[in-house]
Amino acid sequence: MLERFHVPKKDQVKVSEKSIRLLVEQLFEKLGVPKKDAVIAADVLITADLRGVESHGISNMLSKYVEYYQDGTFNAKPNWKTVSETTNTAVIAADRAHGIIIGHYAMNSAINKARNHNIGIVNIFNSGHMGPIGHFPMMAAQEDMIGICAISAGTGILPTFAAEPRLGTNPIAFAAPGEKEAPFLFDAATSAIANNKIVLAIRMGASLLPGWIGDLDGTPIMEEKKVDHPKKYPQLLFGGTRELGSHKAYGLSLFIEIISSLLSGEEAGMVSESKGVANPTNEYPEAGTRTFLAAINISSFTEVAGFKKRMDKMLRMLLDTPPSPGNDRVIYPGVVEHEEYQDRIKNGIPYHKDVVAWLETAIKEFNLPKLEIF
Repeated sequence: MLERFHVPKKDQVKVSEKSIRLLVEQLFEKLGVPKKDAVIAADVLITADLRGVESHGISNMLSKYVEYYQDGTFNAKPNWKTVSETTNTAVIAADRAHGIIIGHYAMNSAINKARNHNIGIVNIFNSGHMGPIGHFPMMAAQEDMIGICAISAGTGILPTFAAEPRLGTNPIAFAAPGEKEAPFLFDAATSAIANNKIVLAIRMGASLLPGWIGDLDGTPIMEEKKVDHPKKYPQLLFGGTRELGSHKAYGLSLFIEIISSLLSGEEAGMVSESKGVANPTNEYPEAGTRTFLAAINISSFTEVAGFKKRMDKMLRMLLDTPPSPGNDRVIYPGVVEHEEYQDRIKNGIPYHKDVVAWLETAIKEFNLPKLEIF
């Protein structure tokens, strides 16, 4: 994650992983979530924080999730069901289940299908926010598989040349295991910046970079700009302008819409949300996420041990590549997060002091265990 999104040292409060995990588990239970599901939800969020993905961990997401459970947007005890299924595929109607919970069950289903039938694909519709989506492909990578997750999310992004937003941030993530090197994990929105990173930038007082957002008429803003609300300006696709390659992100975003929304039997986000809700059958706009999850069994194609060795050779060659002037080293997707995990599990997770203040308020309101501060 870019340095501008990290918590400044002067504002950091380091919290032990065990204490924040226990707090979050119990908070979800107090909101009516069954214990098993509460443990899953807490693990997704805490793992994001341990990996340095603050934009989709406790800092940005937990207070929203509390609000969504309290106002009924998320269903604490959903009656989710499989509406179609084959040996390799399934589609789940989530009944407003929290995405980070139903995503766990759906990815496990895809993994089991791939274990028995080479490839597994499970789609979800009518769920809540999916959180840090890289978590789900990593579940597959930990089972010696290649994992994929893609999501149709919102309609705040401008298509190339457009004056009005039509697309979601539509993130996609891939993961693959190595032998000794950190797993490959690519997790990115097709927009120039994830909406939650704009929230972080506002908290840190940081400017948004040129090519991240557009003016109200759709014109790309090509200078740094500070904003005071994450949805004040429409966001641009990755690349920002046609000349800088936004058309590539445009095509990828539409493909994600196809495999996550249309393949689930749902309308594209831009169609359904034009009616005022994220899902035509759902009165809750924030619980209309559509998701594509896939697991590919490596052993169905090649020997797993050999695949991992070849992964290591490729990844190590990248790490050993000489850096260009002004840069310390060459990295690959997933390695920095792996290093961050090793440090934070030992030395604590650095939260912004304002986030800790909110947690302290929640501790009193819900009678939760105290935080262990480093």
